[in-house]
Amino acid sequence: MSYIILIETPTPIEYCELRKAGGLSEKTIDAATISLPKSLFSVVIRSSNDNELIGMGRVVGDLGCHVQICDIVVNPNYQKRGFSKLLMQEIMKFVEKEVHQCAFVNLFADVGFLYERYGFIKSNQSIGMYLYRKN
Repeated sequence: MSYIILIETPTPIEYCELRKAGGLSEKTIDAATISLPKSLFSVVIRSSNDNELIGMGRVVGDLGCHVQICDIVVNPNYQKRGFSKLLMQEIMKFVEKEVHQCAFVNLFADVGFLYERYGFIKSNQSIGMYLYRKN
């Protein structure tokens, strides 16, 4: 299979469709339209043949104090081929080059095996929380 890695943001429709296909919480096109242009960094993997979006990942935050890695997802038809690792490699290059050394770089994940290899650890001093709001 032939693919390309691009430093670009997916379209709002692609973003919403890939999140849903990958089992992440669904977002609306309106929300994606607002948030995607505000990304600090965005990387995608596309099929060279038909430009299909295979995977994506983003970095959001302020570059100085707080940064969050989010939206790491690969289409289920392409999982277990190393695409998540490729996405994280590009994200970590950005973090190392652009994010201040003292910034708190965080992420929420359903699995740890991907992120631990990049130095992420489970916090013993912080509790991960989120605000759940019904639509």
